Parts: sequence; C-alpha cells; structure tokens
Amino acid sequence: MFDYIKGKIAYLKNNAVVIDNNGIGYLVYVPNPYVYEEGKDYIIYTYEHINESEDTLYGFQTKSEKELFLKLISVKGLGPKMTLPLLATGSIDGIMDAIERENILYLKKFPKIGEKLARQIILDLKGKLEFIGVGVSDDIVDTSRELEEVLIGLGYKEKEIKPILARVDTSLSIEDQVKDALKLLLK
Repeated sequence: MFDYIKGKIAYLKNNAVVIDNNGIGYLVYVPNPYVYEEGKDYIIYTYEHINESEDTLYGFQTKSEKELFLKLISVKGLGPKMTLPLLATGSIDGIMDAIERENILYLKKFPKIGEKLARQIILDLKGKLEFIGVGVSDDIVDTSRELEEVLIGLGYKEKEIKPILARVDTSLSIEDQVKDALKLLLK
C-alpha cells in the first residue's frame, strides 16, 4: 500500500522510528533506527505487513535494502521480525555473498536463524539476488547503552552482549557501533 513515506523523524525507539508526515506519526520498524536523526527529513521506503493480529510498517534507507527484505521474507519460515536483524549490519553484499556461496555458518550467526532455516534461505534465494550495497552515515555519538538496547531489540541476549560491549569503540557513530558489535557477535 505505501511505497515510501517522506517526512521528519519525530523520535527514535530501540527498533523503530516515528516519522511525521503532515501531522501523522507513522511507527516504522527499521533494521537500525540510529542511522536516522530526530528532526531531520528522510524518505523511508516501506513495506506494510498485514495479518489477522497486526498491521505493521517496516522501513528501509534504500530501495535495494527493501528489495532484499522482500526476497528474504518470501523464504518459508522467515518473517519480517526475523529478517530485520539480518539487515541491521547494513551489508547487503555480505548477505548476498553468504547466500550465493552457500555460507550456512554466516547465516546461522544471526538471532533465530538455525541450520534448517539457513539452508532454506540458500535454497530459495541462490541465484535470484541482484542488488547494490547500502550507504552509511558518519554521525559520531557516544552511546553504549543505546548499543545494548539495539542489540537486545535485534534478538540477542544480555549474556551474549555483555562480553563484547567493552570491545566496541564508543567514539564511533551508533550505526558503526552496531556493525562492529554484530561482527563480534557473529564470530
């Protein structure tokens, strides 16, 4: 129904943003809300997921990110909420490479992705992905608590997060902190 929403970011949540468009605040679940700044205008490419119990908007920085999301949710057993942590790394190329090279270990390192689901992703999508990488922002913020909240929002447990927090450079932007933390968690 909605292809994109253009507006000002009203506020951030640990797994979503609220974008104000003509006085209406749309709650949009995104892979990494900290790539957005409150008070700035953005275009968020959206996907509306409707089922018997919910009507949810998912948002993406680029059309490529949205297209990869749509391909991933077409995989049996992989819903929108499970797909967001895959995209949180900001590495479309990394995900595509793992699928094309049948790298099950890479896919299994994401929350709630087991061997069976990783194999299903590869089976359904190998040879069907043709996208470009995603750009990232360079905003610098000191936000170690926000990092922990984002990782919890992505499905990681506190016992998994605590050991790696000290190894993440908190002088980086929150987006880069999340990427670094995810790399450490995926090792």
